[in-house]
Formats: sequence, structure tokens, C-alpha cells
Amino acid sequence: MPWAGYARDVAPRLTAWSKGATVYNRAYSLSSSTSKSVPGMLSGRYPSELIRTGVFFTRYADDNRFFCEQLSEASIPCIAAHAHAYLAKGVAGFDQGFATWKVVPGITFDPQTDPHITSHKLTPLAIEMLSDKKVTDKPFFAWFHFMDPHDKYKSHEDGPKYGGKQRDVYDEEVHYTDEWVGKLIDFIDKQPWAKTTAVIVTADHGEAFGEHGLTRHAFEIYDVLVHVPWMIKVPGGKAQSIDWPRSHIDLAPTIVDLLGQPVDKALPGKSLKKELLGEAPEARDVICDLPQDDFNKRRRALVHENVKIIAFEKDERFELYRLDEDPGETKNLAKREPELLKSMIERYRSASSKLTEGKVLGGIRKRD
Repeated sequence: MPWAGYARDVAPRLTAWSKGATVYNRAYSLSSSTSKSVPGMLSGRYPSELIRTGVFFTRYADDNRFFCEQLSEASIPCIAAHAHAYLAKGVAGFDQGFATWKVVPGITFDPQTDPHITSHKLTPLAIEMLSDKKVTDKPFFAWFHFMDPHDKYKSHEDGPKYGGKQRDVYDEEVHYTDEWVGKLIDFIDKQPWAKTTAVIVTADHGEAFGEHGLTRHAFEIYDVLVHVPWMIKVPGGKAQSIDWPRSHIDLAPTIVDLLGQPVDKALPGKSLKKELLGEAPEARDVICDLPQDDFNKRRRALVHENVKIIAFEKDERFELYRLDEDPGETKNLAKREPELLKSMIERYRSASSKLTEGKVLGGIRKRD
């Protein structure tokens, strides 16, 4: 993204908006696909900890506790609108605790790709929902999940043209989506509740364009797939950049805390409210968690300062990277730096052991 040093001005609206926000330069999604990252964001738990089915398009059981259930019990309404059929009400189980849950019209489900362009539909739907004073005349939580840019990447007639490669067309979609997110922010800024409302902009995964032999996303947890934009603007907060690694495991506690509700001390994450309001941020490790499903074995990673270790399957193999020297994770140091590897394995195993494995309903179907 441009605020992180990308040369192309693919997101002028959000780049301007970022100047008044807390920008997390080293933010990590919980996993590398929507079906694993989003339930972690909504529950404050790692995806492996949740009760779920063992397929790629995972369904999460009602027995999981999502933060909107807590907010609903406190009479704080949660509303959401989405632009993918997997996110339709009752499909994935993400809608627990939400008073209103909508999907843009005219889309169909394709398990291989997302053929639709939807930002121009989602922003008007979001504005319509945020115009309901029965929701906005008191504390509320709203979540709008933009699906552009997403494979299939689409060229846009009115946008800039960067070239014919997949990354070029993807950048066109980033620019297109930035325009529609900007229109939503413009609407919010004009509302009487704007000055008392926190706005969070982030992504649930990254996208690969040949790195590590990958395209699109999912299946691995290299940084290209889990290093995501994350910016938060809060009332009374200051514009700042934070370079310590941060994880979406902190998202649920932060939202609950900002809404004045008690944070569940059993959650592994912590509220970021104090550092958003100016308190000095602390160093913390980050875990990325890709549970096993019918497409791939488990992947799990730990980031400690500028070092990242990735554990494959049931910790049967490890890769080790120095992200400050090698942000593309091209030089596996597992054999070259045995002492560093040993210490990182110990740190990883200590952190990983705290994750309680959730029940996999129906087991995991093996593929040929």
C-alpha cells in the first residue's frame, strides 16, 4: 500500500485517511484465507481453537463465542454487510450476535474464484444501514467486508491503467475499491456520531503473485499472505505509526474495550486502546495459524521482533527467516543458524502449546 512505501498511488483516499490514524506497519492476519482469518477476528481466538468443520469453506459451530454475542447481550447492536456468497447468513456461522446481516444482491457462489465486482453495491448498502437512527443513536458496531480486489481481478474503465500483468490489474481493483471505501468514509465524516466513532480499516489476508510459487491466497502463511494493512482512528487518538508486530488476535478485545465493555481475560489477545490513545506500545510476539483442512496440513508461525519461524504440519519441519534483512522470506536460515533456530523453536512451542485445539466436526476428508 502507498502509506507503506508502495510506489504506485493505488489508494489515494486511504493514504490521505491514514495520516490521521494509528498505522500498524507490521500487522498480521490470523491466517491466510477468509474462512480461517475472519472467525478468529470475530471471536478473539485462533482458528485452530474454534469448533468447526474440516473443509476449506469452513462452517463454525454456534457453540463458539463471538464478541458480537457479548455486545448483543449489552444491548449494543451489531450490523454487517458483505459481498461474497460464503458470507451469506447461516453459511459460515460468522453472523452470531449480529442484529442485521446482509449480502449485496446479484452474486452467486463459485468455490474456485470470485467473478463479481461489488464495491459499488456494498458502499450504498453500508450507507443505507448506517442511516438507521435506531442503530446509530447509541453505541454500535458495524462491519463491511469489501471483496474487491479479489481473484478474478477486473480492469476498471475509469481507473488508472498499470499494465497487463495480474498484479497490474489487481492494483486497478485496489484503486477502484479505495474510491468506494472513500465514499463510505465521506458519509461517516458527515454524521453527528462521527466524532465519537472509531473506524478500523484492515484486511483478512494478503495476495501472492508468484512468491514461493504461490498465486492468490490460502494454503501457506508466508508474509505475502498474512502481512496486511491495518489502520485505526479513534476519538482522542493521535496519528502515529507503530512498528512492533501486531496481530488480529487483538481486534476483538480492542473493539469490546472501545465500546466500554469488559474484555474477557481468557482471550489470548489484548486491547490496543491504550496505545491508540498514546501510551507507548510494547513488544509482543505474533502467531499466525492455518488449521488443517481437506486441502492442506497445518501451518503455524511465530514472529518475534524481526525473526519468523514457520512450523509445518505437526511441527515436523521448520523454516526460519530474518524479516528485516529478508522481507520476502527467500533465505531459509534453519540450517545456517542452528542456535537461533533452537531458541525460536522453544519460543514457538511455548506459545503454540497455549492454543487449545477445537473439535473438528465430521473429521477431515482426505484428498487424492
